[in-house]
Amino acid sequence: MHSTVKTRSALAQMLGLIKLMRPKQWVKNGFVLAPLMFSEAFLDARAISHALLAALLFCVAASATYIVNDLHDIKQDRRHPKKSMTRPLAAGIVSESAALILLMLFYATLAWSWFVVPKVVIVIVAYLVLNLAYTFVLKHQPVVDIFTIAIGFVLRVYAGAVALDIPVSSWMFITTLCLALYLAAVKRRQELSQSGTEGRKVLEKYSVSLVDRYAEMSATGALLFYSMFVMSAKPELVITIPLVLFGLFRYWFVVEALDGGESPTDALLADWQLLLTVALWVAACGWALWPTQG
Repeated sequence: MHSTVKTRSALAQMLGLIKLMRPKQWVKNGFVLAPLMFSEAFLDARAISHALLAALLFCVAASATYIVNDLHDIKQDRRHPKKSMTRPLAAGIVSESAALILLMLFYATLAWSWFVVPKVVIVIVAYLVLNLAYTFVLKHQPVVDIFTIAIGFVLRVYAGAVALDIPVSSWMFITTLCLALYLAAVKRRQELSQSGTEGRKVLEKYSVSLVDRYAEMSATGALLFYSMFVMSAKPELVITIPLVLFGLFRYWFVVEALDGGESPTDALLADWQLLLTVALWVAACGWALWPTQG
């Protein structure tokens, strides 16, 4: 009986450690693979391996960031009605010492990767420093907090380009920034509308109408800059513009009508139309950019 309880406790802690890493959020690291697609190198096995390694290392870095954030916010999360049950540290499922050991393991992995892909690791270090600043200071600064989240996505795209040793179009950078600002603004909107100002102190500085305008401006910019990128650099991708437009419309519908969007990843994974739109966009890009003979 005692051994059964002990086994269950160990299993619960293991599952808690996995949840602490937030593997669902690794979907965001798909941005690392964008340069692979647009450089038309997606049939090159060497390029694929380099891009996937960069994405994997970003998954490690992102999980390390979540652990630091949860350790820092553990007292606040324990007072939160939802996070006190869903966050493994706040809920007491995972001990702080176990979280620290996992964090050191992730940092050691990234340190080792310096000897394999040093240029990519430089970008990842910038991402880690940015998120440390976010955890301790920047997340309390209105507007700055939204831009900090968005810059993390830009760094993902840049890491993908560095992994392939190729330049990235300025259009791609600004499009990524606008799209990420849109997602971050919608996230703040939903936090405000669903939890009020209790979840984050910075929410006291926002209003739903203000972040709505931020989201609308960012979505318009993302569509505009993506279209300009396509028209100027990749005209064969013009077939993907309606898909991008539909995706923006659908995501806003999920936010407004279905009350999603507090977690962009959850909103994406829970809505089959959004998933289908992303799949069709990837397929359309692959078809349009597929190398032709002669």
